[in-house]
Amino acid sequence: MKTTETPDERSRLALDLARSVAVALEEDLSRQQRVTLVVSGGSTPKPFLQALSAIELPWSRVDVTLADERWVAIDDDDSNDRFVRTHLLINHAAQACFHSLVNDAAGPEEGAAEVGERIAALSWPASVVVLGMGGDGHTASLFPDSEQLSAGLESDETVIAAHAPSVSQPRISLTRHRLMQSRRRYLHLTGEDKKRTLAAAMAGSDVHELPIRAFLDASLALYWAP
Repeated sequence: MKTTETPDERSRLALDLARSVAVALEEDLSRQQRVTLVVSGGSTPKPFLQALSAIELPWSRVDVTLADERWVAIDDDDSNDRFVRTHLLINHAAQACFHSLVNDAAGPEEGAAEVGERIAALSWPASVVVLGMGGDGHTASLFPDSEQLSAGLESDETVIAAHAPSVSQPRISLTRHRLMQSRRRYLHLTGEDKKRTLAAAMAGSDVHELPIRAFLDASLALYWAP
């Protein structure tokens, strides 16, 4: 587990993670023309994305997409698309090619097939997948109270439409199957509450109770700070 012990643990951790991801991307770019980077939304990744954007890489050969998205307009305040464009696709990383998880369809059920085909056409396995986790143990939009959770954990599809009583907006999410098609996976967490949730996940096996458990049976680098 990667942790830091400086007064600004979260900023230092974000920089450490950015450097690790950059090294991974550069390594893969040395042997293939294009690479795929999957990132997550939410408040935690902001300093990581900003730090990564400042690292010089052949960004024009990097395809960036999201682990999940709210089905909202790309300029909506809740849009992960907007979040990534604001905090990652700047500085050196402005040259990266971003692939949104939304389209003009009325909802994720109507739009999922086109989005799935478009994302499946990227370079897989992804070089890097950076996951987050909620206090309820969800990752991406694989929520414990979602009727689509089993599909998200078991389907061979690239994406699924997702709804859950605990969230207000419909979602679209990469499936576990697609997220696991990656050379390196990182889990980026902050806060004691997330540490306790992860400890509970590691102590049990029911993936429907805490969906993050479905990702703990393979290599997963943990980056955590208080």
